[in-house]
Amino acid sequence: MRKECAARLVDMGTRKQVITTAEAPRPGGSYSQGVSTGRMLFVAGQIPKDPATNELVEDDIRVQAERVFENVRAVLEAGGTGFEHVVQVTVYLGDLGEFAEMDQAFKRCFPVEPPARTTIGAKLRLGSRIVVDAIAMIP
Repeated sequence: MRKECAARLVDMGTRKQVITTAEAPRPGGSYSQGVSTGRMLFVAGQIPKDPATNELVEDDIRVQAERVFENVRAVLEAGGTGFEHVVQVTVYLGDLGEFAEMDQAFKRCFPVEPPARTTIGAKLRLGSRIVVDAIAMIP
């Protein structure tokens, strides 16, 4: 049965494609910036690094949130989609007390029909105050 299922997936054109762009920070480990399969794009957690310098931006949640969402946008566009097709976002905050500041940046990206969202308080690495991943449809 397993072989039949795998064969069906291949027949439906659901091969995995790695998405990369110089407009988002280079991965700092063994993962891809994004992966698409079929008509879905999965964006890896983006941190607030400036892709031009590969350095974290200013240690301010507003600045970091804006940079993270710009990095997400870059991967979405490289994968052939955009914010209007995002169906789910997970936001990791180092301090849940900074939710309102993050939410302002989120609203600018998703002014109408926002996606489903989960926000989690987490201990983040590398001085990041925020990490965001996303799942989008590819039109």
